[in-house]
Amino acid sequence: MSIEVIAKAFKELGHPVRLAIYKIVMRAGAQGAPVGKVCDNIKIPNSTLSHHISSLVSAGLISQRREGRVLFCVANYDIREQVIDFLQKDCCETQ
Repeated sequence: MSIEVIAKAFKELGHPVRLAIYKIVMRAGAQGAPVGKVCDNIKIPNSTLSHHISSLVSAGLISQRREGRVLFCVANYDIREQVIDFLQKDCCETQ
């Protein structure tokens, strides 16, 4: 994974609202979290939530899936692991 991709993930998670959204989505597991539930928990306008979700999607941290009328946010656990591995392996090795 390139340093640019890692940096984008950190940038997007550096915003308190996006970090809160990401935590909700991560806790929801593989089935994902309905956007309505995320909105209820975060308590921000839908348009603002949509903007923040879009930022997380562009960083590859989450994806979205539609089931009927319900839109779900689903965590990309592979990206999360790659970001964590980057911190543990590339940043913390002593030379």
